[in-house]
Amino acid sequence: MTYLIRFMDRMKIERVMLSLGHTLVENPSTQQLREQNDQVIRAIQRWPDRALGFAYLNPNHLAFSLQEFDRCVRDGPMVAVKLWVAKRCSAPELDAIVERAEAMKAVILQHCWFKVNGNLPGESTSLDLVKLALRHPKAMFIDAHTGGDWELGIRAIQPVRNIATCVAGFDPTSGVVEMAVRELGASRVIFGSDGAGRSFASQLAKVIGAEIPDSARNMIFGENLRQMLMPILRAKGRQA
Repeated sequence: MTYLIRFMDRMKIERVMLSLGHTLVENPSTQQLREQNDQVIRAIQRWPDRALGFAYLNPNHLAFSLQEFDRCVRDGPMVAVKLWVAKRCSAPELDAIVERAEAMKAVILQHCWFKVNGNLPGESTSLDLVKLALRHPKAMFIDAHTGGDWELGIRAIQPVRNIATCVAGFDPTSGVVEMAVRELGASRVIFGSDGAGRSFASQLAKVIGAEIPDSARNMIFGENLRQMLMPILRAKGRQA
């Protein structure tokens, strides 16, 4: 966080969302989940005005993940859920996690990617997220990375109103934000950096350089995520 805040200040970024610890583990054990969430908790407790935390869960350890949700979100400082590549999110094991998150008004951030050379064994695409979201129409989901292949990702989630897209973590290609706003509406598009795997500057450029109204840019840069997190923040007595 000390390192990130230097660049946040340079780029005029007020807050970051922390969702993983120091090391990326594709199928983390229960001990690794606990360690990574503890790392995030320490960071947000030290910098409460600069960071919010997303609890990292693994559906392959379902009972433990539900306990970890209670520890980190229900009874702890975190405000949302992060799911990565341990199991495809269309799997039935995800239902219990979504139900727990929905009860707390906690958003679920799901990594999604369409890979031409084949996804990792448990790696979701936006189509997997669509299946999950249709089973839980009152829950709120974020399709991280706009599905990687953003033309496919945007089209996949377009009919499903409880999925927003996050334009983080791929090259700042011209046209991606314009298409997302056109097909989804500006209220369903969220800025993200995927830092420090990507630079803040390159990810800001996607939105700053997009040919969209300033009102849409403001929504993407903060207002949309603020509105999604508002219910759980209010329940915890915090401000967005």
